[in-house]
Amino acid sequence: MPKVVAWPIKTTELHTRQLNSARWNAFNFRSDDIIVATYAKSGTTWTQQIVSQLLYRGAEGINVSRLSPWVEQRILPDAAIAALDLQVGRRFVKTHLPVDALVYSPKAKYIYVGRDGRDVAWSFHNHQFNATDELFQRYNAGMPEGTPIWERGSDDPHEFYRRWFDEDSYPLWPFWHYVRSWWAIRGLPNLLVLHYSDMKADLEGSIRKVATFLDIEIDEAKWPGIVEHCSFDYMKRNASEIAPLGGALWKGGGQTFINKGTNGRWRDVLSADEIAAYDLKAAAELGPECSNWLAFGSLRDVPRVT
Repeated sequence: MPKVVAWPIKTTELHTRQLNSARWNAFNFRSDDIIVATYAKSGTTWTQQIVSQLLYRGAEGINVSRLSPWVEQRILPDAAIAALDLQVGRRFVKTHLPVDALVYSPKAKYIYVGRDGRDVAWSFHNHQFNATDELFQRYNAGMPEGTPIWERGSDDPHEFYRRWFDEDSYPLWPFWHYVRSWWAIRGLPNLLVLHYSDMKADLEGSIRKVATFLDIEIDEAKWPGIVEHCSFDYMKRNASEIAPLGGALWKGGGQTFINKGTNGRWRDVLSADEIAAYDLKAAAELGPECSNWLAFGSLRDVPRVT
């Protein structure tokens, strides 16, 4: 007898400089929607590109930025959400919300990608330090009086990391809570869990895993193009179509937004004590199984509710 699935229920709203979770409350789900769910700088745009290449069979010139908006982005115009209702074909959007602030639909399929928090912090430092003045102006506008101003900060990623670690993921939303929320539902039948490191180690295998999960049959004649178009080199060359807003809010454009895609840049910078402190905190916040997966990837297959 089929088990009864305990679908997640939204229990909170999350309003930050970046997020307005209420945007999901009136979202009109379709039965074949795809939701890419990641913490910031954890392979979001990369995963969107993979999905787009599978849906559009390796085609060039797919404007991922326009087709796949960040639904709860506070500064996103309402028109971008309204345009989703007019899209023809299968839709794919992104979210950076923890599960408890998200409307989770049994109709949709979700792809969650995890990444070591130290790599997240290093990547977000590039994102923040190389942003244009306009990006800061947009996000600082309309915030309640007394809200600290979001500023560019130091060019030193180590300095950025220390504040991120000490102040619960500043200037972003809480990292540990986010990871816990998605890990807790990893056995749901409409959720695929991936890890950034595994995608780096086996891109082709990861793309095929996504295709199988989304019930997309791959045309093998198109396969070499699909793989090439999901590489970082290709994405960087075509960043004006792939990066959010074409990279307009970053110095150097989309090629700055799509940076190196590398892990471990912190290893020769953080002290042994800092590395140990992160590992201890990760284990305390997530438990040993989840913290080990977040650091190294390679999640074992987990039983799904059927």
